[in-house]
Amino acid sequence: MITPNARSPRWGGYTLALLAFTQFIVTIDFNIVYVALPDIGRQLGFSPQSLQWVVSAYAVALGGLLLFGGRAVDRIGPRRMLVIGLVIYALSSLTGGLAQNAGLLVAARAAQGVGGALLTPATLMLIFTTFAPGPERNRATSVWGAMGSAGLAAGSVLGGVLTSAFGWNWVFFVNVPLALIAAAAATRILPPDRPLGTGRSFDPFGALAATSGSTLLVFGLASGPAKGWASVEAAGAMAAGIVLLALFVLIEKYSADPLVPLTLFRLRGLTVAMLALIVFQASAGGTYYLLTTYLQDVLNYSPLNAGLAFLPPTLACMVVSMKLNARVLGRIGVRTTLFYGTVMTAIGLAAIVAGMSVHGSYWTLLPGVAIWGAGGGFAFPSLFVAVGNSGAIPAQQGVASALAATCRQIGGAIGLAVLVAVATSHTSHDSDTATIVHGLRTAGWVGAAATLGGALIGLALKKQPRPDTTTTPEATDIITGTATEQLRSAASRTG
Repeated sequence: MITPNARSPRWGGYTLALLAFTQFIVTIDFNIVYVALPDIGRQLGFSPQSLQWVVSAYAVALGGLLLFGGRAVDRIGPRRMLVIGLVIYALSSLTGGLAQNAGLLVAARAAQGVGGALLTPATLMLIFTTFAPGPERNRATSVWGAMGSAGLAAGSVLGGVLTSAFGWNWVFFVNVPLALIAAAAATRILPPDRPLGTGRSFDPFGALAATSGSTLLVFGLASGPAKGWASVEAAGAMAAGIVLLALFVLIEKYSADPLVPLTLFRLRGLTVAMLALIVFQASAGGTYYLLTTYLQDVLNYSPLNAGLAFLPPTLACMVVSMKLNARVLGRIGVRTTLFYGTVMTAIGLAAIVAGMSVHGSYWTLLPGVAIWGAGGGFAFPSLFVAVGNSGAIPAQQGVASALAATCRQIGGAIGLAVLVAVATSHTSHDSDTATIVHGLRTAGWVGAAATLGGALIGLALKKQPRPDTTTTPEATDIITGTATEQLRSAASRTG
């Protein structure tokens, strides 16, 4: 494992470009399939109830395997797991595009989730161990977060364009060259991992309990809206998942070489960041649903136009992340940046809700979505800066990153389930537009209040001394400039 600043700033720029590009690939997949779902359902024979699993299979596999993926990154090495994850991602995307039946497509989506469960902790560990704490790491994490936002926007737009021009298969085929390019680049850019054969185990019983428990918990949350919260698929799966996760904690307590060292939970920065991530992602994931539903069911937007409507908040998020967040972190610290960013996100969501009406328009929502996006540009990267600065030793950064990413997935599942339940509690298939708007507004106010709660959680972070910004400005400028050049070059080659 290399140490921070062990390589030249310019080489750090290539590394950051690769890690940001990998994050872009992973986040594309969150949104790219949504626009294609109607065509997929018709051509592959999905029922209305089963079609959700084109989305949920990815989320269940990703959320369930993140802890195992994080430990694999710690044990085997981040470069190896990054390359393996990208190859799995490419092969599963190819399989999904070639699928001729519903079962194979759902299996391919689950395999994509496996690839994502390796990529996310590997990417974060490389950021935390390559870039020195302070301005350098803040800038790197901000660029990484901005490319995640770019992936979400590109997924919405690209899904509509590809489905309209070439068919639904291409929302999967497009990932194949992107993932293979990134895998080839990783072998050239990233330093070699330490040799294998340390003699340390993967804690097989802990891994089984953690993977099964996390998978069942996410599965239950994903099943609730369609199957009913009292069903075996929802309540039964969640109860079994909670029992297995409790068993996992017991196993880890007595394991000589635990999958997740329980000492990590004594790190105040990590536990606070995890709780804040659950709340923040619950609100963010729910807002995508609320806004998409309002645009399509009330304003009668097409799926492609609804995707384009997310460009302004995404651009606002990217500009803030790339240009402002690192500077603000250096001036006022992680805790204060996170607080104000999360409050801004809540204000933006409240403005979106206030702008919703039966005879409204996108222009009444635009101020709110811009504020919402800008707030996320401050809050989201700051959460992962808090994870990186939590005090986890380098050998545990992979599993610490996986814990944070798991909280993000669980938070998104909880938020979507709760806000969908609130929004639909007074509506039915034959509800009029006014009733739909009322349900969406009620859910939006719940989401805004929860986001404010997340801001208060962030205040529990320790106030850290202001970093010394006089030692590395040239290095961070070179890193960011080189990363931008490489991202543009990668985009021109794959566009």
